[in-house]
Amino acid sequence: MFSSGRVRRWSLVAGLATAALCASSSLFADFNRLGQLQDKGFSISAEARLLDADSGSNPLLGSLNPERQLSPASVTKAYLAAAALERFGPQHRFTSQLVSLGSVDGGMLRGDLVFEGGGDPGLTTENLWRLVQRLHLAGVREVDGALVVSQWRFGPVECITTDRCNARTRVANAYSAPLSSAGVNFGSWCVNVAPAATAGEPARVGVCDSQTSLITIDNQVVTRPANSGTEISAERLTDERGDVMRLTGQISTNASAQDIYRGAGDAADKTAQVLMGMLNQAGIQVREPWRVSSTQPPSNARRLAAVDSQPLQELLLRIMNYSNNYMADVLALDLVNTPQAQLRQAGQAIETYAQGLPGHGPLTMYSGSGLTTENRTSAQGVNVMLENMFHQSALFPSFVASFQSPANGVMRFIRRGSPMFQNNVMLKTGTLNQPFAVRAAAGYFRTAQGRWGVFSVMVNGSSSTPYLSWPEVLDPLSLDLDAMILAN
Repeated sequence: MFSSGRVRRWSLVAGLATAALCASSSLFADFNRLGQLQDKGFSISAEARLLDADSGSNPLLGSLNPERQLSPASVTKAYLAAAALERFGPQHRFTSQLVSLGSVDGGMLRGDLVFEGGGDPGLTTENLWRLVQRLHLAGVREVDGALVVSQWRFGPVECITTDRCNARTRVANAYSAPLSSAGVNFGSWCVNVAPAATAGEPARVGVCDSQTSLITIDNQVVTRPANSGTEISAERLTDERGDVMRLTGQISTNASAQDIYRGAGDAADKTAQVLMGMLNQAGIQVREPWRVSSTQPPSNARRLAAVDSQPLQELLLRIMNYSNNYMADVLALDLVNTPQAQLRQAGQAIETYAQGLPGHGPLTMYSGSGLTTENRTSAQGVNVMLENMFHQSALFPSFVASFQSPANGVMRFIRRGSPMFQNNVMLKTGTLNQPFAVRAAAGYFRTAQGRWGVFSVMVNGSSSTPYLSWPEVLDPLSLDLDAMILAN
């Protein structure tokens, strides 16, 4: 057994060792590791500070050019989430509806049936099917007119990025989908590819959400023997046939079916086609061809059916966790009060929000998604926004819930670093590769003593810098934040 004297001496030694460790951690609690990327030609803006509500002070833990204006890429979405929560509130829902000037007589709607897009960033075919069912319950069996898809709030939205402009004719991704207040399924087509029963036969393909053939599918995928591997390339083209999904490659006989998403050529046109297919399935006949309009329905148009979006706080989970660019830009366009909103106006609405944050500094926004490389802010500005949300007790729970923990986040590439980093940090990341590399991360952390802190890091390349991988940023950042967390 230890004597009381030996216990006291041991406690003193342990205390001195702990103090030395804390002093050592404090000495290196900055961005010295991340800063080494500057030697490779990358521009950095970084800042981390504690949030001390009791004293009103925010002790600075580390900084590198904190006022430098750089591209935040998808960290832009954190600004969007904050602006939208402050504007609409966490429980706000966007309403899409079917309206008409005509009356219903014996199951016949005398006039056009108008789908008025409500700017729902998360509108899906499930929502549309509920809308059609409610129309059926309202007694409508035939429309003596046309189906009109109204995107009067915004759409078609002018493309201001190379990806979205090129996507008007062909695209091999989903994130470049066109924007509309009447878009469904994130402005993208989904086709399902499954193996045939016999090797050598074409794969089985179809539209994910409809038994009706809504899009031309050029199927060149061949079924191969079991365990041969599955490699499928998909591209949406637009020609005289409308949107065409071209599929090439192979799929093994024992492979699972795959859903493949590609941006549509026109989001409102796509909605019209999907909605017409559902009306037909529900036994509601429409006499005239569908059309798209940018005109607001008259104020005396009667509502026949309506469907609400998920609450804003739930939409933000998908926007932030999956960094959904379509949803982000649609939500940003919802911030604009005037009809036929464009992305620059949406960016200006976010700028106006930031101008109301004392000490924020300059902010330039051309989109809510961060796909536009013209977006500019500073690490100091991001932290001012994060701190402002931290002190808004009614909004902060919904806001911080949309950030990811590295240990449990849906993005696998952030599952790096020590257990301290993975479990004490909540972040939003941003990535761009063209025309220059951007790796950005911002969010909150809890220190070893349970205090809250904010951090923001933006690393921008140029035409002369090499490709920048996420491990090159996350590995040194995790070590730097570890030191800050342990020292406080």
